[in-house]
Amino acid sequence: MGFYLRKSISVGPLRFNFSSAGIGVSGGVKGFRVSTGPRGNYIHMGQGGLYYRVTIPSNASPAIPITPSYNIHTIPVGTHAPLEDIESADVSEIVDSSSKDLLNEINEKQKRPRFWPIIAIVSVIVFGMVSNNGLPGWVAGLIILSGCIATYVTYTKDILAKTVVLFYEFDRAMESAYEQLHKAAEELAACSAAWHIESSGQVYDPKYHAGASTLLSRKNTTIKKSEPPFLKTNIETISIGVGRQTLHFFPDRVLVYEKNGVGAVSYKELTIEVSGSRFIEEESVPRDATVVDHTWKYVNKSGGPDKRFKDNREIPICLYEAIKLSSSNGLNELIQVSKNGVGSEFSQAIHMLGRNIPEEASKI
Repeated sequence: MGFYLRKSISVGPLRFNFSSAGIGVSGGVKGFRVSTGPRGNYIHMGQGGLYYRVTIPSNASPAIPITPSYNIHTIPVGTHAPLEDIESADVSEIVDSSSKDLLNEINEKQKRPRFWPIIAIVSVIVFGMVSNNGLPGWVAGLIILSGCIATYVTYTKDILAKTVVLFYEFDRAMESAYEQLHKAAEELAACSAAWHIESSGQVYDPKYHAGASTLLSRKNTTIKKSEPPFLKTNIETISIGVGRQTLHFFPDRVLVYEKNGVGAVSYKELTIEVSGSRFIEEESVPRDATVVDHTWKYVNKSGGPDKRFKDNREIPICLYEAIKLSSSNGLNELIQVSKNGVGSEFSQAIHMLGRNIPEEASKI
């Protein structure tokens, strides 16, 4: 996976360029001014502290494997406790104590409306009305061209108005720490399967749950390299989907994106717990999973097959890896990957980032 530092970022028709002299901007479209575009935020991480600058003014240690858990299927009522959601607080409550101005800017721009779809729809309606009036073809062509130009100009303005630009600069220690995070994430991304655990509940009657003591609701998720919407930066970032939210791992913090806003968690405040997770796998077993035992779909009191059920089949028990991410300001997520033993490097990389991030020196 890796990562690299870019020296320039393109946002619509504008190009932000980073150099020893600071951040400059070039390009443009007639009728646009630089002040209509996004501000350039410069973040220095290294010797001398952590600095946030607005440069363009705008008018765990592995735990003992747990008892096998079980995925949700059609099951008798009353055999398990109500499932409790495993999810984070609303992003408005997940606020990092440092650099709040930057987070406020991201949230403010996320909420700005997009006008280009309205212009596009209006253009289509106008064209439809005019074409039914029997006007010459060149008039219809002119209307189509005008509508396309208006839509493009409005789209470009929307992009400039909603986009936040971040430039990071590291010293060698911070660059090495962030590189380790990317390498560890690459190991997670290479797993054959990854899931977000949405909720869990205690099993009352293990007979109907293949002997499991905990019932889980899970959905497939992805661990990949991707940019958040309307945020341009000179680095590559890792993302993990966790239900209605997406975690984006930046060098100085984790940004928590959801439909209604963005939250943030500092690495110093982030707690990560890694443990083995014995899971009764009724679906296909991932190719890199370790099968440690077998059970039956319906078990008797001794743990053997309950012969009263004709469709009682043997089910493998896999040893997966569970990774829990939490913080005091509301983050609470649990993911599971198919390959056991790959989460410890990710945990160590998170801890290393937390140790290497300097104290914030000042903000402007």
